[in-house]
Amino acid sequence: MVKYINSRQSGPQAYRLGVKAAVLGSVALLGGTLAFHELGFSRQADTAQAAEPAAPPDGFANIVAKVRPAVLSVRVIIDETRETASTDEGKSPAVSPGSASSGEHEVILGEGSGFFISADGYAVTNNHVVNHAEAVVVATGDGKSYKAKVVGTDSKTDLALIKVDGHDFPYVRFADRQPRVGDWVIAIGNPYGLGGTVTSGIVSAEGRDINANPYDNFIQIDAPINRGNSGGPAFDTDGNVIGVNTAIFTPSEGSVGIGFDIPAATVKAVVAQLKDKGYVTRGWLGIHDEPIVADIAAALDLSKARGVLVDDVEPTGPAIKAGVKPGDAITAVNGAPIDDPLDLAQKIGEMAPGTTVSLSIHRDGEAKDLNIKLGTMPVDRQPQVTAPTESRVGTPNKQDLGFVLAPANQTAGTRKPGVMVVAVDPNGQAAERGLQAGDIILEVGGKTVSNPDDVHTTLASLRNSGKAAALVRIKSGDAIRFVALPLTNI
Repeated sequence: MVKYINSRQSGPQAYRLGVKAAVLGSVALLGGTLAFHELGFSRQADTAQAAEPAAPPDGFANIVAKVRPAVLSVRVIIDETRETASTDEGKSPAVSPGSASSGEHEVILGEGSGFFISADGYAVTNNHVVNHAEAVVVATGDGKSYKAKVVGTDSKTDLALIKVDGHDFPYVRFADRQPRVGDWVIAIGNPYGLGGTVTSGIVSAEGRDINANPYDNFIQIDAPINRGNSGGPAFDTDGNVIGVNTAIFTPSEGSVGIGFDIPAATVKAVVAQLKDKGYVTRGWLGIHDEPIVADIAAALDLSKARGVLVDDVEPTGPAIKAGVKPGDAITAVNGAPIDDPLDLAQKIGEMAPGTTVSLSIHRDGEAKDLNIKLGTMPVDRQPQVTAPTESRVGTPNKQDLGFVLAPANQTAGTRKPGVMVVAVDPNGQAAERGLQAGDIILEVGGKTVSNPDDVHTTLASLRNSGKAAALVRIKSGDAIRFVALPLTNI
């Protein structure tokens, strides 16, 4: 079973929607903007797009009859040794009772869903359905099977494009508009190997972020989808694809009416690049950032808690070349306001490498614009946060912020610049802001610090100047971020 990595510690979990069956048992896996050519139904008359959505039909039989021939069961042969050895997807498959294993080497049959998007055999499915596949076979509703090749995959959106040799396949078109919350939705797929299964419901929400990747922007639906629905389409009442089923929230691995679809607009853009070159390129700034929350906004003298705070810049990335610095607040891209890091990642990721963008930033109380030529996003730029080091005895803090400090370069086991947090009062203000023993304070109020006195003196100076909070730049493991420490109690 594969979970999305998220910050939730209890309650329902998100699962990808693929199903794998090995002999008697199963392995449960739940699981640049270019325009793709217009898609349609090759064997059906086109339905005129109305200005307003049509009234709900008495039933969905006519729509299902029209679109179901384009929906596929996707079957893959996977070398389990290769899959479990790979960690690029964060997978941890779990074999249920009865699964067959031959020790170090196991070949399993996996099943998911997909759908034709062109008459010449191009089809969409999920990346996690075909990832590491030795062979891919698709089955249509009329009982025919075809070998398919993987044209390209994109792990960041969990999409894959596959190709079947042939012509005159029934295919479906993508919706031209984003569905509204409350619109009808019809899901068709291959749950638990039951090909051609149809369920219905409504669009429950939009713009969902489930902490799967920097590009989360899911449509939430309540049409029941289960393991094996991965990669299958969700349709509107015109028979157009509004999204690709990819994940569910569930406490039991079965549907509880909370499913997530990759929006059609995202699918079209990704598929266009996969068809053209087999992979996806995205614009890249080369920064590490965090959301601007209320206390950080106050420390920066910003009127609104909106935008992103630059924690660090890549030493060879586009941002540092354009003059972006840690501590800058990015508030807009090409004049469009930025809400948070997800919003920034999506806006930049949709642009082609080489595009020049204007970033509106706030630095030292002043607003300015910087022009940046975007680079190409590297394959993996996710920082890994390691566990903090063991707490050590240090000099008690002179100020009531709830931490004990020591020079990092004099602390046993380190030769690092900055000031190490060697102990944290679990009930203190530092702990409330997320500081932990082992964190290293690099800057306070934009000034480099090298010993506890530097920290105390700078905090006192900021308080005396009328500041309500101090922006503190810290290093936690390999990650760098800012926290805003209140100055009212020092």
